[in-house]
Amino acid sequence: MEKTERLNAILDLLAAQGQVLVEDIVSQLEVSPATARRDLDALAAQRLLTRTRGGARMDAVAYDLPSRYARDDQAAQKQAIAQAASALVPKGAVIGLCGGTTSTAIAHALGMRRDLMETSSKPTLTVVTNAINIAAQLVVRPNIRVMVTGGVVNPRSYELVGPYTDTILQRVALDLAFVGVNGLDPEVGPTINDEAEAAVNALMSRRASQTYVVADSSKIGARSFATLSGFNFSNLITDSGITAEEKAAFEAAGTKVIVAGA
Repeated sequence: MEKTERLNAILDLLAAQGQVLVEDIVSQLEVSPATARRDLDALAAQRLLTRTRGGARMDAVAYDLPSRYARDDQAAQKQAIAQAASALVPKGAVIGLCGGTTSTAIAHALGMRRDLMETSSKPTLTVVTNAINIAAQLVVRPNIRVMVTGGVVNPRSYELVGPYTDTILQRVALDLAFVGVNGLDPEVGPTINDEAEAAVNALMSRRASQTYVVADSSKIGARSFATLSGFNFSNLITDSGITAEEKAAFEAAGTKVIVAGA
């Protein structure tokens, strides 16, 4: 296993367990104790973890996300959606990822794809995002180029919003964009709790050749405060919790529905 893969694997162990011991790395990654310690020191130098006696723990800056990221009742559904979304992304593509728990799951799925970890003279993927947690998650993948929009951070969601965000997005062209929402209705379309985040999501959608709304089935039928102005909603990735009637209503409105895991 190459160093980049080892570092990614150690971060995944930390994300799952909160802490890791040198002996865990030795047994799970089949490396020597000296290699395990050097890898932990390298990640500590990047401030991606905090070294402890015999191992490491999560770094608070890198991993202390809002509670909605840490405790998610729809986590299994979002993982299925993330895998379906990742399968749509070809190597070398330029994609947009707005913030939110489902988009974060997509970032994780992309970061674990072996074809995107292969050594290359060019980026295997370019990700444009307004979510600083997604940027931090992907920046440790050296073959993935990450572009972060400017803007003001919304502390509730870790998303950048405002005119600086708009300025950057207006200068990029995306192959694909994945947009998370708080509510989804076949008549009203996708809606967001925060009007500033809705404006960013709409602009990112318009900058992409193809945009997919990603929403677990608990969001269907719900309506939030702000619509995505100027966005033609035509693709949805959801989970198997969507009913036949709901799927038919979206398709009748002209939306292609991809049911993850079906």
